[in-house]
Amino acid sequence: MDSLSANEAKTQFGEMLLKAQRAPVQINKNGKPVAVVISMDEYESIEALKLRLLQSRAIQAKADIKAGNTLDGESFFSDLESGQHD
Repeated sequence: MDSLSANEAKTQFGEMLLKAQRAPVQINKNGKPVAVVISMDEYESIEALKLRLLQSRAIQAKADIKAGNTLDGESFFSDLESGQHD
């Protein structure tokens, strides 16, 4: 992944946009990564993946409820606070 300083990103904005069409571009400020610029196609792909994951989880949740595979709220939050998970 290409990386630019925040100042370089500002002064080379057009070039950065061209680079982002090919691959993500990392933006650093004070030597630390603070942002990534990606193409619209890549952004839309990421959003579609997130939506499919959410839909998959909703389908699994419905199946779990139908099968009686549920937890009461107190147990759920207790497990969450202790860091336990399936």
